[in-house]
Amino acid sequence: MPVPSPSPSGPAGGTRRRRPGPRTWLAALPLLVFTGLCFGLPVGALLYGAVTGTDRATGATALTGEHLQRSLQGPYLGSLVGSVQLSALTAVIGSVAGVLIAQAIVTSRRTWLRSAALTASGVLANFGGVPLAFAFIATAGISGVVTQLADLGSLGWNLYSFTGLAVVYLYFLTPLMVLVIIPALDGLRPQWREAAQNTGATGWQFWRMVGLPVLAPSLLGGFVLLFGSAFAAHATAAALVGGSVPLVTLKIADALSGNVLVGQENVALALSLDMIVIAGLVMAVYLPLQRRSARWLR
Repeated sequence: MPVPSPSPSGPAGGTRRRRPGPRTWLAALPLLVFTGLCFGLPVGALLYGAVTGTDRATGATALTGEHLQRSLQGPYLGSLVGSVQLSALTAVIGSVAGVLIAQAIVTSRRTWLRSAALTASGVLANFGGVPLAFAFIATAGISGVVTQLADLGSLGWNLYSFTGLAVVYLYFLTPLMVLVIIPALDGLRPQWREAAQNTGATGWQFWRMVGLPVLAPSLLGGFVLLFGSAFAAHATAAALVGGSVPLVTLKIADALSGNVLVGQENVALALSLDMIVIAGLVMAVYLPLQRRSARWLR
């Protein structure tokens, strides 16, 4: 009688995962080298410039925390706070609006509407920078078409302000949230809603006890993604508001170009390091949430 060969399973009966061998790492070597050259070297140079200073008299370079300390004081600190406030506000509004639009798309029975909405969201989510700023200037600026037709000036509307910049950011953040959240909404099983209805649960009870807890990782992950996108945006704000709204990306550009004080390049590097730290914290929250969401919605 033939003896069955042992199955490749672990102690719990699950399939044993193979560890990546040397061939796997060798195949990934070009990507690792590319990542190191394109990201590692710039980050290393940025870190070096942020924590070192050169004595103008002797030309000697030494470690110093002056640049990092200055980046967290006065107008530089105000720019960091302003960027965080703008990013948080637009991320919250964009997340709520994006979820509502995505839910309307998912529940619609018209396939052409879904295709059109996804295509438009993909285009608008990548439409930013100087073209977006000039488009809003032409439509909602002081002499814009919409401003003149609706007489927005009498209502106190000002495109070149914190509120106006937030509206412009929502133009590309809301479609981005639509693209992020639609796969999660598609992952909600119809059987869950049917089971809730069979047990006498209302629509609000289904969303409060089933829908929102399952979607929570995706919702928070989308919020974090929108926050990071708004926090790193530069060209739109530079073309629209200049220096009237304190933002860290604009302060970095001013320090590098010497518009404020000459020789502030190291402070700009310190501000960039502050941004990397904040972005790192954002990604540290985003990645675990995405893994948890993928596990729920399989």
